[in-house]
Amino acid sequence: MTASQEVAAILNQNIAAVWIRDIRKQSGETGESVRAMLCRNVFHARAAALRQRVCAAATLPQDGLTLADFMPSAQAVSSAKRPQAMRKPKWLKMVNPNLTPEGTERYKEVRATIKETGLATVCQEARCPNAGECWSGGTATVMIMGDTCTRGCRFCSVATSRSPPPPDAEEPRKVAEAVTRWGVDYIVLTMVDRDDLADQGAAHVAATVRQLKQRQPDLKVETLIGDFQGKLDLVEEVLNSGMDVFAHNVETVERLQSTVRDRRAGYAQSLTVLRHAKQARPDVVTKSSIMLGLGETDEEIQQTLCDLRDVGVEMVTFGQYLQPTKRHMKVTRYVTPEEFDQWRVAGEALGLHVASGPMVRSSYRAGDFYKSIYKDRMTKVTKGAIAQGIDVASQPAL
Repeated sequence: MTASQEVAAILNQNIAAVWIRDIRKQSGETGESVRAMLCRNVFHARAAALRQRVCAAATLPQDGLTLADFMPSAQAVSSAKRPQAMRKPKWLKMVNPNLTPEGTERYKEVRATIKETGLATVCQEARCPNAGECWSGGTATVMIMGDTCTRGCRFCSVATSRSPPPPDAEEPRKVAEAVTRWGVDYIVLTMVDRDDLADQGAAHVAATVRQLKQRQPDLKVETLIGDFQGKLDLVEEVLNSGMDVFAHNVETVERLQSTVRDRRAGYAQSLTVLRHAKQARPDVVTKSSIMLGLGETDEEIQQTLCDLRDVGVEMVTFGQYLQPTKRHMKVTRYVTPEEFDQWRVAGEALGLHVASGPMVRSSYRAGDFYKSIYKDRMTKVTKGAIAQGIDVASQPAL
C-alpha cells in the first residue's frame, strides 16, 4: 500500500467511526445496523466527505514520478523547434558556362542518346551538380552494370540491393555505339560495386573498354572503378583492357572511412589497389578523389595527400560533399573556395596534379585534366631526350 492509500484508509476509518457514533446516539440502532445502513445508503456521501477531508488535509506524500513529471511545459512545447538545416553558401550556386545555343543542342542530344540506349550515367544516379555543364560540352560519365549497387555508402544516392539484376551482356556494345554518336575524345566509365558477382564485374568493365577502343582507337578512356574487394588479379584484368586512366576514390580521410563508406571498403584496401595499378602499368595515369565537409581536419587531409602520393597517384580532385537526400550524411561545414585553393597548392607542392573547388567531382572535366598531365609528361620526355641528343621530331602529338 502506498503512502497516499494509507492516508486515505485512515481518514476513511475516522469518518466512519464518527458517523456510527452519532447515528447510534440519535437512533438507538446497533453498530451492525448502522454499518449496513452506511454501506447501503450513504456510500457516495462518505466518498464526497472523504475527498473534502483529504483536500483540506496537508499535501499527500509523494510516491514517485507521475505522468505530469514527463510532460513538457507549455512554454517548452511552444519554444521547441526543429533544428534548421545548414543553408548553402552563395558560392555553391551552379553556373553553366556552356549555356549557349550550341551547348543546349548538344545537351539535348546527349540526354536523348542516354534515354534511347537505356544507359545509366553517374551524372543522374549520383545527382551530380555538373551534369548540365558536362552534357552541354558533349561528354558524360557512363555507369555500367546497372544502376543498383551492392554497397551502401552513406554519402551516395545510388540505389542499393544485395542482389541486383545481372549485367546486360549487350551493354559493352551499346555503350560503344552511344559514345561514338557523341563524337567525344574522352569518356569516363564508372561502375556500381557488384559484390554479388564472382569477378566483381571486372570482365564486364574490360569488355566495355575494348569495345570502345575498337570503334575509336584514339578515344581516351578513364575507368573509375571499385576496389574489387582488394583482389588484385581483377584490378589487372581492367588494367590490361587498354584503358588510359585508372581512377579509384578513397573518398575521405582514414578516420572517417567506416562512417562514410560501406563496411566492405577501407582506406588501406583502396591504397593497395592504387599502388598495384601503378606497379602493374607504370604508364597508366592514376587518380583519386577526396570529399570535404564530412568532419575531417586539415592534418588528416594533408596526410591523405601524402599517402596518395606515396602509392603513385598522380591526379587528385577535391570537392564539397553535398547531402543528396535527408537519409544521407549531413554536411558538417561548407568549405570556402579559398580553402579549396589552398589544398590545390598543397597538393601541387607534393608533385600532384590537383583540381580543387566546391563543385569539382572526380570526373569533372576529366578530359582537360588528362591532357594537362599528358602534356606535362611529354614535356619531361622531350627535355630528357634533348638532353641525351635524341631526335624528338617523331614524338607522338597529343
